[in-house]
Amino acid sequence: MSSDDNDQRLNRALAAYLRQEIQAPALAIGDFLDILSEDARRLGRDDILNDLDRMQSAAAKLNAFVAAVVAGQGGAGDNDHDFNRRLRHDLRTPLNAVIGYSEMLIEDMEGDGDSALRDDLFKLKQAADQLLGQIDAMVALTHADDAPIAQEDKLAAHAGIVADVLRTVQPLHIGASHLLDRQSRILVVDDNAANRDVLERRLTREGHAVVTAADGAQGLKLAAEGDFDLVLLDLIMPEVSGFEVLTRLKSDARTAHVPVIVISALDELDSVVRCIEAGAEDYLPKPFDPILLRTRINSSLEKKWLRDREKKFVADLEAEKKKSETLLLNILPSSIVNRMRDGELKIADRVSESTILFCDLAGFTVLSGTMPAERVLDFLGRIFTEFDALAAEAGVEKIKTIGDAYMAAAGIPEPQADHAERIVTLAPRMMRAVRDVAAETGLALNARIGIHTGPIVAGVIGTHKFAYDVWGDSVNTASRMESHSLTGRIHLTEATCRALKGRFPLEPRGIIEVKGKGPMETYFLLEE
Repeated sequence: MSSDDNDQRLNRALAAYLRQEIQAPALAIGDFLDILSEDARRLGRDDILNDLDRMQSAAAKLNAFVAAVVAGQGGAGDNDHDFNRRLRHDLRTPLNAVIGYSEMLIEDMEGDGDSALRDDLFKLKQAADQLLGQIDAMVALTHADDAPIAQEDKLAAHAGIVADVLRTVQPLHIGASHLLDRQSRILVVDDNAANRDVLERRLTREGHAVVTAADGAQGLKLAAEGDFDLVLLDLIMPEVSGFEVLTRLKSDARTAHVPVIVISALDELDSVVRCIEAGAEDYLPKPFDPILLRTRINSSLEKKWLRDREKKFVADLEAEKKKSETLLLNILPSSIVNRMRDGELKIADRVSESTILFCDLAGFTVLSGTMPAERVLDFLGRIFTEFDALAAEAGVEKIKTIGDAYMAAAGIPEPQADHAERIVTLAPRMMRAVRDVAAETGLALNARIGIHTGPIVAGVIGTHKFAYDVWGDSVNTASRMESHSLTGRIHLTEATCRALKGRFPLEPRGIIEVKGKGPMETYFLLEE
């Protein structure tokens, strides 16, 4: 870095220090006085408004002088003597006025009931005293013993922290970039051809793919059609202004996520604030510093890349969540899954009446001994997949498969008044499915089905390989009906017959002796 560049950088650092140590406290004093005036009017203290107005005038002069001192110190025009004079006289005079009026008002308000105003005046005076002390210290350091202090020494005396920062933070090199090695698509919207050309050239050299638009309408069209990572937007354009382009981009779900940097010759504060409020990522005044522009662009692109990565991560999580939920719904009924999500740890329901079905593939045990293992699994998978579809269509809950047997129930987990009808409707369809598969494969295969209606207990058992299952005497009875049935027949108990209320054709089988149950009246369902 050259000596001139170093001097300019030191000057800028000193100006920054003065803004921090003098300008910021002076502005705070003005803001504090505005609040005090508002409170005095609200409390009806018109007797102190004149003094507060004088203090505000002094604060306004103070801030004007501070701005002039900072601006002069930031350039090359002022010498040490002029800087010293400004600190010693121009800044202290209005500041002493603020302190003097504060002391008088505090004394006048002693003993009255407006303690809040008096307390605020104390704080104001303390802030003014502190700022005056800072100014006196700077005067002493700036021209000690009437011997000029070198610029570097002045910086070290006034702003040691800033000097440390300067030693640590090195100027950004032209080719530096904080982005990872990836290309971004950038849309430049500017009605000035020269500006578009300059931006396109700079961004292309940085490795970006650049698309330009000569007006706001074209910019909106391109943004809607393309997938851009960043928009550089001029504000002052005919017909469709940059601000309208910004608001329309941010109101459209397709482009709302794309960061926008406004680059405009319009640098008044209200325009900056409105653009930021409307969703602009940043705002740069023209003419812009190319290094600062590149830094802002890289920062915006980096944040977008991080946001995009976060969105993808969330989308991947949602996809995995859906997969997990789908898998869970293949194991448990949806209402049970919802209860588990709500934090219910033990799910057990006593159901007053449900209808249970057992279906066994008669003869399959013998056949499976003569078939390759893969064919056994393929055959069972085909049959049970068909059963699953038929059960879902009938609104019946599949409970489980046990070897070559299939178990289902109706009336659970949610009550169903027609649970018996649902099961008796499902049973013949399962029989036909087995016969169709047997006919297609040439296997001598048929099924036996047993059905019973009665009370059961239903719930989730296990913590890892958990399952929704049913228990009770009614389950055992339905299993006995299947084992006592005949091949190709649907065997029902008298309890199921009563629940059907004569709505299905039944054939009395007569009384059979069931182990553990004794004699039972049973029926066969007549298939249509």
